[in-house]
Amino acid sequence: MSSFYVENFGCRATQADGAAIERRLIEHGLSRASDAEQAVLVVLNTCTVTASADQDVRNSIRRIHRQNPQCQILVTGCYAQRAPEEIAAIPGVTWVVGNSHKHQLADLVCGTVEPNSLEPNSFVSLASLRSGRVIAESDEFAKVTHAGRQLPQILVGDIFAHTQLLAAPVFDADTESERTRPNLKVQDGCNNRCSFCIIPSVRGRSRSLRIADVVGQVQGLVSSGYREVVLSGINLGRWGRDLDPPSKFANLVRSILEHTDIEKLRISSVEPMDWTDELIALVAGCSRIAKHAHVPLQSGSDRVLRMMHRKYRPWHYAEKIRKIRSVMPSAAIGADVMVGFPGETDVDFEQTRSLIDELPFTYLHVFTFSARPGTPAAAMPSQVRAPIARERNRILRELAAEKRSAFQISFVGKRLSAITLKVSAAESTSALTDNYLKLTLAGRHQANQWLQAQIDGVSGDCLLGQVGVSSPMLATSC
Repeated sequence: MSSFYVENFGCRATQADGAAIERRLIEHGLSRASDAEQAVLVVLNTCTVTASADQDVRNSIRRIHRQNPQCQILVTGCYAQRAPEEIAAIPGVTWVVGNSHKHQLADLVCGTVEPNSLEPNSFVSLASLRSGRVIAESDEFAKVTHAGRQLPQILVGDIFAHTQLLAAPVFDADTESERTRPNLKVQDGCNNRCSFCIIPSVRGRSRSLRIADVVGQVQGLVSSGYREVVLSGINLGRWGRDLDPPSKFANLVRSILEHTDIEKLRISSVEPMDWTDELIALVAGCSRIAKHAHVPLQSGSDRVLRMMHRKYRPWHYAEKIRKIRSVMPSAAIGADVMVGFPGETDVDFEQTRSLIDELPFTYLHVFTFSARPGTPAAAMPSQVRAPIARERNRILRELAAEKRSAFQISFVGKRLSAITLKVSAAESTSALTDNYLKLTLAGRHQANQWLQAQIDGVSGDCLLGQVGVSSPMLATSC
């Protein structure tokens, strides 16, 4: 096996997992193929947060098998952890490896580890389609033949016994893509039990990278030429709670700033209860931290939040958002919002719409509820009809577009700091501002440069601007 291709689905945490998989396969002597059609091994690193995410994976498996029938397809990630037998039934799949053993994926496919040497509390299941069922058998790792084809090897273990944190930033610069802002996953898993969410069941308990490891990773990125790093995690604000001794996320951020030369640190999604006064003050007071707060909302209805088992109330949430805006008047503020949760009435939805209308959001990620097998919400009565959920989704997306547009227009005639991403056309360069706005700069500019841009106008979802002067290396202290 000489070449591989990794295709990632879903969130930043999954992308970080994919980067680590790529690195380990290269360490085992494999080379990265340009696309799935050219690869001997194709790794699909999956998401399972919605039914459509599962469908995307199934479609990719069929497409790859059709275009490259000789390749070996390995499916890993959250979907593989949740429903390995479902994936195993799809023609073309060679391996199914759950999150429980994703960290050993390269060793397994390259034959450098035997199944009986795997960590305790793991098991290997043998796929069998007899009577349409899958039978798990401990201490087996073999292929069986059914209807003329070999069935995949399935390796899935107890995710709650899993202690590994697989993640890697992208160290190698790629001038043909937007890899100027690597994500560094510093936390994985979740101890919450939101009634709609399958993530704890497929990623396990919350676990954190130690400060020294994070600092080393960030400084390694700086040495490789990166000028912005995005901290990410499944439940990022809970970083450090599992360490001995326990620590706080604000301590991690402060340590990165004190012990590395990173020019810009961006924080991805943090739950509202973890936006502490200390963290808000730290982000607001330091020029080396991007002015950007993503704070999941899910619903503006107190009744629905309780059914979701969320740990805050609408008025608590609103207080956090207003506090963030008061100390960071130009910050991007975004949220995840779900519509169509079981039992969501017109009154509940109007409470959500009204709260969003009142708060100073600059963008929203709007999702329609998707029942995940094994979650309490999937079995709840009063499932919202699809047409109603789609209409609610449309209403919130339009409201979000209005808010984004107003936020963009407010910067016309002003200067913003932005990092260049790539040349997007013959005479323009795409960039991203410190406060998370897309920007098209006139002229061709080298990627991965901090520039001061004069904002001249807005076109669709993108600012238009001219380069003022290049930003010098940002101060290494706040």
